Amino acid sequence: MAAYPVDPRDPDAAYLSFWREHHLCTLSTLRPDGSPHVVPVGVTYAPEEGLARVIANKASAKVAHIQAAGSAGARVAVCQVDRRRWATLEGLAAVVTDPERVAEAERRYAERYGRVPSPSPARVVIEIELTSAMGRG
Repeated sequence: MAAYPVDPRDPDAAYLSFWREHHLCTLSTLRPDGSPHVVPVGVTYAPEEGLARVIANKASAKVAHIQAAGSAGARVAVCQVDRRRWATLEGLAAVVTDPERVAEAERRYAERYGRVPSPSPARVVIEIELTSAMGRG
C-alpha cells in the first residue's frame, strides 16, 4: 500500500485514531550544520488547532535546535510507526514557555499516554504548526 497525503487539519478517522493510540514517536530537528537530530518523544496531535505538541526540557538539544532557527520557526517532523502503519506530521516548530500552554500540553500528554508527567520547572512545550501530513495505514 502506498503512502498517502493527509490534510493535517482534517485527517480521516483512521489516521486520527492512529494518533490517539499509545505509540512512542520521533522528533526530527536540524542541527546547526544541517544534519538531522532524531530523538524519541511523546507527541499529541490536535488537528482542530493545526498543532502537534511535544513536552521537553528547556536545556535539551531539540529545544536548542528549534530556538536556533529564530522567530520564523524550525522545520521539523514527528513520526510514529506500528509495523506497516506509519504517520508523519510536518511543520514549523516554536518553543513555548507560557505556563498555561505548557499545562495544556501536559494534560494532552497524560490523556494520550495514560500518565501525568513528573513536575519540572524546566519544562517547555514544542508547538508544531502543521503544514503537511502523510501516512500509510
